[in-house]
Amino acid sequence: MSISPEAVRFDEDVMWVELSDGRTIGVPLAWFPRLLRATPAEREACTLSRRGLHWEALDEDVSVAGLLAGQGDRTGQGAQAA
Repeated sequence: MSISPEAVRFDEDVMWVELSDGRTIGVPLAWFPRLLRATPAEREACTLSRRGLHWEALDEDVSVAGLLAGQGDRTGQGAQAA
């Protein structure tokens, strides 16, 4: 069974992702520095796909598999200053 994102929302410190299997997982925004630095409008401009989440303007991709494995930004690019 493939688990896909159904919705994403944010609070001050956490990204919440609702999954197709009924779970909702929360991950610290600190794991994704580009999202942490983004405006609320930029965060809301998310495209959902079968495999994950994508923010075109932020050049950010987050996979469901990575979230479930407890992985944050692994590119090394997110930690650079904007």
